Amino acid sequence: MEISNKLLCLFSANVESAGDRYVIEVPKRELETGSIADGETYRVALISTEADGETSQEDDDSTAPGEPQPPVEAGEIRYVEIEDIGKQGDGIARVERGYVIIVPDAEIGERVKVEITEVKSNFAVGEIIEEDI
Repeated sequence: MEISNKLLCLFSANVESAGDRYVIEVPKRELETGSIADGETYRVALISTEADGETSQEDDDSTAPGEPQPPVEAGEIRYVEIEDIGKQGDGIARVERGYVIIVPDAEIGERVKVEITEVKSNFAVGEIIEEDI
């Protein structure tokens, strides 16, 4: 799947019914980091969680029932903000549900575009492909 260079933020959300319309909540951090602004209009793309041949949890016997899946996949591109530095000097970013992405050679406060290179149950590793976005 190609991702546009105009992508401002990427997050997972549920579509919820609200009377005669449906609502998708935008995480507060997306406004706080300046990616998007309150009151502005944006294009929204919805991508199925089972797109491109991905399997659902019901189809995958390698995960215990009810165990949450990592919110990222190897090869995925993410825009993240480095919030902390780990014990070995790597940048630490957090995404959905507080899931950690370790970003080598990153500094606190940097917003970077990363490609996820490794995914574990409780953290992922991302390689910087663009700095200061």
